[in-house]
Amino acid sequence: MTDELELLRQADPVRSDKGPWRDRPLTARAEHRLAALMSAEAPERTPGPAPAPERLGRATRAPRPTRRTRRLLIGATAASAAVLAVLTLTFSGAGTTPAAAAPTALVVQRDAPTVPLDEVARQAEAYARAQHDAPKPHRGSHLQSWYLSMQTGPDAKPPVTVPEERITRWNPDGSGSELVVATDPRHPGRPVINDADGEWRTVNDGKVLHRKTYPAGTRLDDPATGEGTLPARPPADPDELRAYLATFYSGAGTKTQPLLMALSSFLQEWTPGPRESAALARMLSRAPDLRPAGQVVDRLGRRGQAYAYRGEDTSDGSMDGTLQLVILDPETGRVLGMETTFTKDVPDFKIKSGDVLSYEAWMP
Repeated sequence: MTDELELLRQADPVRSDKGPWRDRPLTARAEHRLAALMSAEAPERTPGPAPAPERLGRATRAPRPTRRTRRLLIGATAASAAVLAVLTLTFSGAGTTPAAAAPTALVVQRDAPTVPLDEVARQAEAYARAQHDAPKPHRGSHLQSWYLSMQTGPDAKPPVTVPEERITRWNPDGSGSELVVATDPRHPGRPVINDADGEWRTVNDGKVLHRKTYPAGTRLDDPATGEGTLPARPPADPDELRAYLATFYSGAGTKTQPLLMALSSFLQEWTPGPRESAALARMLSRAPDLRPAGQVVDRLGRRGQAYAYRGEDTSDGSMDGTLQLVILDPETGRVLGMETTFTKDVPDFKIKSGDVLSYEAWMP
């Protein structure tokens, strides 16, 4: 990751941490102004400093090609083409193929209101009650991920971020399918980095990395006992749900650290319905060391509330020096994403404080 950042700095003479063009999220006022500019009824411009630099920073996270193009055009009126170079890097060992840069950590919007977890849980419970034909949880998931790939040893390369989209579906008869695609929705159409059994390469956006279908009977379990290859259907009671998550990760029933790990594993196996999402929000509200961080816009362009947990030294030390964020939809309690960043340098792996270890974004 260090090499990636150095390449970015060399490609872009404008500093990203100081000055009017520094990377930062849109403020609530700028978001409002941007929404007005992009609507058919945009008001006349009011006097004041031009917020173009903020729009440019926001554009790097736009999830849809059409909206992203419009936001880039807005910001480009006040920025040079050199600033846009921050969107790409040249990956060593892959010629001159441009690849999407590693994501930076999500930034909390300080001028936006913070919603307590207990309030999110109340709103999620009300939302679930109002759904008369609420969808039930279904086995499978739709996940966009950014994972840091690292090597060890004297000849180890600097870590790189590998973006992938994964769709998994399982049917009641035990049949199912898996699809994994190399893609980074922040930069549609741009080649991305792929980890092919430890060999890092750039591949075209949308390249299918894995596709497989499974016949009936491949994954079955007993709905009453949960015995089998997968746990039974998740409960919609907060206490029962936490006990259920303990089947995914040891210690999840009593500690927040393993609870968040179990939550990630659970969401890769199941897509919760409104009642289960409300139960998850209520369960998280009872974790005393999961604290409100504020409003964020995730890497798919969705607005949510983030809740932070500072990693402690686990038995293998794997989560020491990390900050974990859980991003929730404040109205439905649905988990939008989870981010883990380093809070200290790890020289052996050429990792700097603030580097993103992983980001997982779940979609319906």
